[in-house]
Amino acid sequence: MRDVISKKNETIALPIKGMSCASCSARIEKKVGELDGVSLAKVNFAAEMATVEFDPEKLRAEQFPEEIKKLGFEVPSVHETFSIEGMTCASCVSRVEKKLSSLPGVSDVKVNLATEQVSIEYLPALIVFNGLKETLSNAGYILRPAKSSEGLTSNKENRHLKELASLKLKLIISGMASILVMTLSMKSEGMALPLSLNLMLFILATPVQFYCGKQFYRGAINGIRHGYADMNTLIAVGTSAAYLFSTVATFFPSWIRMADEKVAVYFDTSVMIIALVLLGRWMESRAKLSASNAIKKLMQLQPRTAIVERQGEEVEISISELVVGDRVWVRPGEQIPVDGKIFEGNSSIDESMLTGESVPLEKNVSDDVFGASINKTGFFKMKVTRLGQDTVLAKIIKLVEEAQGSKAPVQKLADKIAGIFVPSVMGLAVITFLFWWLFGNSFTELPTFSFALMAFISVLIIACPCALGLATPTAIMVGTGRGARMGVLIKGGEALERAEKLDTIVFDKTGTLTMGKPEVADVLLAPATKLDAEKLLALAGSLEKGSEH
Repeated sequence: MRDVISKKNETIALPIKGMSCASCSARIEKKVGELDGVSLAKVNFAAEMATVEFDPEKLRAEQFPEEIKKLGFEVPSVHETFSIEGMTCASCVSRVEKKLSSLPGVSDVKVNLATEQVSIEYLPALIVFNGLKETLSNAGYILRPAKSSEGLTSNKENRHLKELASLKLKLIISGMASILVMTLSMKSEGMALPLSLNLMLFILATPVQFYCGKQFYRGAINGIRHGYADMNTLIAVGTSAAYLFSTVATFFPSWIRMADEKVAVYFDTSVMIIALVLLGRWMESRAKLSASNAIKKLMQLQPRTAIVERQGEEVEISISELVVGDRVWVRPGEQIPVDGKIFEGNSSIDESMLTGESVPLEKNVSDDVFGASINKTGFFKMKVTRLGQDTVLAKIIKLVEEAQGSKAPVQKLADKIAGIFVPSVMGLAVITFLFWWLFGNSFTELPTFSFALMAFISVLIIACPCALGLATPTAIMVGTGRGARMGVLIKGGEALERAEKLDTIVFDKTGTLTMGKPEVADVLLAPATKLDAEKLLALAGSLEKGSEH
């Protein structure tokens, strides 16, 4: 171990798995201690913990887990899912993933735009939640700590409901204004309009531009502040160009005549673009709300209260007050509140919500029972064995959440493209504008500046990358949510993508996927047989008469 004298030394504690004896800890101490920049390396075999003091100018903290893994030991990481706010388009996905992946200790990041969640695998010894939160805050996003599924879904649903109401109001205003502006603008056919009509169009377009389109400006300004461009930038720049040009043409037409002989206004362009984009945002928000309802319905399967035995008496309490070991009474027809084991009585239990099997199962003393399943006939007492996130129902909900948040292989490619899409589009729009402004006379008789401006706006608006980032995750959300409601659990986007290539599926679920009543669909006779189909069926019927088939 080298003696390193530094006032800037840092100390980290790393959990280690896989040590079987004291010699293992000695090997790790020796290996880590030999690294240039390490002043202290101690490994506690009993606590499975390594403490390292090092010079950050010579070593990076993430190097230590790598060195320990080379010796055959493991530095365990944690896998958590957080909610994230502030993402507006597909380009945000790659930006968030890039920011988080650059942090020491972060090994894997998956961002889902549709569910507004980020799944992070990281070493808690090297990075904590506040570090993740601060990194995204500096980039203009808000990271929320992981909550219970119920709380997370409820908060998300409330946020989507507020967003839907706001978008609906703005959509109505912009839609009505668009109809009026388009109707009035049709009279121009690219020609100059009377000042009074231009003023009317200006009055109609202004609230749409700055009230209905406020969210695009807010997003664009936030992006500029943090050094990036996204869909909001495209919309804000495109509509502002049309609106400002038209405003100048209305109040200071002589300025425009320096570039074009004819002065026309394009308020209809900015108003229609905002209305159409808001329509897309409203539909997107509705899709998110609809998909999140699948998880909400799964959570509603669990009853809210349970009857427990306290001092020999039955008391009804909230599920949240239960503890492992509580004695719960379950009467016929009631839902079983949580997972447990029967210690008195017996009954038949409908576990179709878990297994899909419609036939109730007989349960006796020492048998396990599961929360949200239904007690059909008898009365029994059970002892609570699992609560909260440890129950079978909670694990099913978690599986659905992970499936909705998973990325299909095609989505990873789409996110990568979306990350460079916006800057490329803005560059292309500028080139398009300059080309038509400088050389437009050779191709069109329309005013060159106005035509170049419309071409610039067109490139910006039609190239918004929302479809790239939203199509796949929204399809996965809706598909897994629909499947959960129908009793089918899908493990994720990759499974769905691979399923498209299947041509044959064999199920061993007679009576669950089927009616449980086999029927003869066809009779095929071997070439050498001397019987006809009718005679063969009669013989088969005679043989099966005494059978349960």
